[in-house]
Amino acid sequence: MRVHYPRTPHLPWSPGVTPDDVRAGDLSGLRGREVVVTEKLDGENTTLYADGLHARSLDSAHHPSRAWVKGLQGRIGGRIPAGWRVCGENMYARHSLAYQGLESWFYGFSVWDGDRCLDWDRTVAFLRGLGIPVPPVLWRGVFDERALRALRLDVERQEGYVVRTAAGFGREEFAGRVAKWVRQEHVRTGTHWMHAAVVPNALGPGAALWSVRSGAEPDVGALLAAVGVPRAEPGAAVEAGPGVGEAAAEVAVAEVAARLDAIGRDGDARLSGVLATALRSMPRARVAARLAGPLGMRAARRIADLVGLHGALHRPYPDEERRAGLGRMALAADLGVLHAVAAAVLAGRADDAAGQGREQVEWSALHAEEAGLLGPAPLEPLRTGLREALAGLGAEAADRCWAEARDSWARGRVATVEEAVAATWRWRSGRFPRLVHLVGPSGSGKSTFGAGLAGIDAYLSLDDLREARGSRADQRANRAVLGEALDRLDAALAAGGAVAWDATSLNQHQRSMVNTVARRRDALTTYAVALVEEDELGRRNARRAHPVPAHVLAAQSRRFVPPYPGQAHRLWYVGADGAVGDVDGSLEGEA
Repeated sequence: MRVHYPRTPHLPWSPGVTPDDVRAGDLSGLRGREVVVTEKLDGENTTLYADGLHARSLDSAHHPSRAWVKGLQGRIGGRIPAGWRVCGENMYARHSLAYQGLESWFYGFSVWDGDRCLDWDRTVAFLRGLGIPVPPVLWRGVFDERALRALRLDVERQEGYVVRTAAGFGREEFAGRVAKWVRQEHVRTGTHWMHAAVVPNALGPGAALWSVRSGAEPDVGALLAAVGVPRAEPGAAVEAGPGVGEAAAEVAVAEVAARLDAIGRDGDARLSGVLATALRSMPRARVAARLAGPLGMRAARRIADLVGLHGALHRPYPDEERRAGLGRMALAADLGVLHAVAAAVLAGRADDAAGQGREQVEWSALHAEEAGLLGPAPLEPLRTGLREALAGLGAEAADRCWAEARDSWARGRVATVEEAVAATWRWRSGRFPRLVHLVGPSGSGKSTFGAGLAGIDAYLSLDDLREARGSRADQRANRAVLGEALDRLDAALAAGGAVAWDATSLNQHQRSMVNTVARRRDALTTYAVALVEEDELGRRNARRAHPVPAHVLAAQSRRFVPPYPGQAHRLWYVGADGAVGDVDGSLEGEA
């Protein structure tokens, strides 16, 4: 059934109201409620269904400006449940405002399940899965008329804003839960846009990312440009100029997109697999640091983990250990996406190594499917059940229980919530020491982050211990310094304290000695992993009171292998801004 989108009432202070418009005379439906304020875009109101679409008029006819959004509906319609509809703004044609740098030619602003509008957070998540962005959020909080009146828009570039409750609501409540502010004389063209030549609004680099999320064929060059990776950069799958390397990269990316479509991975999962294939030869730490800016740390580190892990599926693995190995991988990556990437990077190759690699990937996928590990979130039922069973526990005790439960799950020792609850009784009291292990190259912000940690009883810095011996740059006594630091760590954890360990800890071998002490004292271990681009490391190093020689810093960057999920109870991923941008190992969920 097709549904006409309701008319949105104007706020009392909206200057663009006309005699024909609906006015919101009563704001009681907004007052006292959390609201979200988004930019009102100057496009055509359009509703998408599983089997079609229409503009504001249910019988809207064909128009050239609607061709692109019809193609979008064709790609995503199968993912819209029956009885649902997606309402948004078709931005293809220029109306009164000329837009530059759009993320897409369609922005969604509400999702409806029958006569019920979803809450805002579910709306954003659902639309992201379809590959549809939402308009920029200008403000969010409990409705505050003064704050909204104080919003200042550039009326030469912005048409207005829309206020809606963050909570969902019924269609009958629409007039009290949604309102808009529109600039004065917002229609500023003499001829209606539908009767004029169609002039497309301009897309920005980010449109390539949303295109892949929505299921379109990937454009590798546009994707690399969108995430700031030059085609000629070492490690990028597409090198400058035409040639075999570029052709092979295009084949691999097309192959992974097809494989992801076949297993129903869309949205961010599809984008992750495509970018991991395009960047498959770039060092994993560099991938995470580079993508954190354009994509956010959460997506960046997942793509980096796909880059780091996919090659392991090309190598033989003892079958008796394969289930546990795949379980550990599932802690770090979506195995469906990982196997797609591992197979795709071998596409088009006819050499023996590629043939053997393909056999190993296929064999691994069979094992993963039999074990129920190929779904997008095989651990989520266990997490949800354990969260409910351990409700009321302190955060650190809950996280420790979750770490032990998922490790046992990966090893095949527990399968049900009941088994997980029984296996975690030892840690529910919260009586265990804590260790925050700082990880990252010199200048990545580890020490600054560590200095801001609350509740730390002992702070162990190898640089400080060397300085106490005479010079923080003197590496000759490293063995003695490390031994002293490990002894102090052992004593502090034995006393039940919270300890921060500050050293570069660039690889798992360097981290293993600290881990041995932590395991002996049964500590909750958290890796705080600092991920910063190499150019920024160089700039920071130049400003330090004790700069590291450039060749040493370059060597650190080459050797840096960040830990994977599962190699500590928890991981905090710290970006260039010094804030935790992503979390792994939290029972409550990730950042």
